[in-house]
Amino acid sequence: MEYVYSAMLLHSAGKKITEENIKKVLTAAGVKTDATRIKALTASLEGVNIDDAIKTAAIPVAAATPAPAEGKPEEKKEDKKKKEEKEEVSEEEAAAGLGALFG
Repeated sequence: MEYVYSAMLLHSAGKKITEENIKKVLTAAGVKTDATRIKALTASLEGVNIDDAIKTAAIPVAAATPAPAEGKPEEKKEDKKKKEEKEEVSEEEAAAGLGALFG
């Protein structure tokens, strides 16, 4: 993960994502670098629009649902199942979008 984080940090700083720059970031963070992993990361990010990939991979945060008030019937089981299915689809779509970062 440190390798991907280093690329994200370089991107957010407006720096070019190169093998040399990734190695500098990782070394500064105290991470022992692996040249093969760095090459693989830079190769997989070549031609990828990182901003679009981040937008695609954004995982929506589900709002906390309040506990049912006393005297009110609990939410129907069907409604709960629909909400869970909806959240699962969102997570799957987000994971698919994140995969675009790696080729």
